[in-house]
Amino acid sequence: MKKKALFPGSFDPFTLGHLNILKRALTMFDEVVVAVGVNQDKRGMFSDDRKIEIIRQATEGLDGVVVDKYDCLTVDYCKANGIHHIVRGVRNFVDFDNEKAIADANRKLNSKIETIIIPTAQEYAHISSTAVRDLIKHGGDTSAFLPKGIKL
Repeated sequence: MKKKALFPGSFDPFTLGHLNILKRALTMFDEVVVAVGVNQDKRGMFSDDRKIEIIRQATEGLDGVVVDKYDCLTVDYCKANGIHHIVRGVRNFVDFDNEKAIADANRKLNSKIETIIIPTAQEYAHISSTAVRDLIKHGGDTSAFLPKGIKL
């Protein structure tokens, strides 16, 4: 049986930091589902379908990656898809505190789900999707922040 994990997020857009976390998760799991969480209350720069297209471009050639989207509780998606591990990346202590609170809540909702928190590699810790969106809005060069092969 494949050991699977879910790597959920808004991925607006998918950055080199996200790719770093994904590649490291793939050393622990046979399959990692990168899933765009649909949030009706949050308006992103890119549509969900465009986010999926960007993630597929960024992960082309990586074995064990599945790209999907979901519009339910993360733990419900995990249960429906036989996934027992959630992968989350953190850049700093603020991210860690937020992710720990979410992991604790998810564990309360489903005690069979474990969250694996992976610190982003130092060379990517400064990258945030918010900063990349700002660069895009102002016509800046995003090449140092986005995986090769992404066409915006």
